[in-house]
Amino acid sequence: MSTSPTHIATLASLAGRAGQHLATSPWVTVSQERIDLFAQATGDHQWIHVDSECAAAGPFGATIAHGYLTLSLLPELSAAAFKIDDVKMGINYGLNKLRFISPVPSGSRLRAQIGLKSYEPIAGGAQLTMAVTIEREGGDKPACVAETVSRCFT
Repeated sequence: MSTSPTHIATLASLAGRAGQHLATSPWVTVSQERIDLFAQATGDHQWIHVDSECAAAGPFGATIAHGYLTLSLLPELSAAAFKIDDVKMGINYGLNKLRFISPVPSGSRLRAQIGLKSYEPIAGGAQLTMAVTIEREGGDKPACVAETVSRCFT
């Protein structure tokens, strides 16, 4: 079941919302096909990601998603979670912090909890620092925690 993203009317309305939760994304399934395609795109074919037989005997009992695959889901998860109506363009500016806390076995469902850490006005828009926690359904620890920095322009 898909849900509509939370709509934030204006970028400027975020100026006073530092420290607040903004949105939760819907769940996204990380299939083995997605893991294999990521391996092809990045050249990272380590057995723990792509060899089901070896991975079954490995430390996690199954193949797991690449950490950077989990991170690469942020644009999809963020877009499904919220939309700032007057933003015409956004760019990734970087990361302040990133940790891969627990593995993401093939077939897992992930979602993001997104909060605003800071809002800084810049020419034509604002720089947003977001605190993101990527949860794995049924997991006792997050799959990933990240502090992302993006620049949004109106």
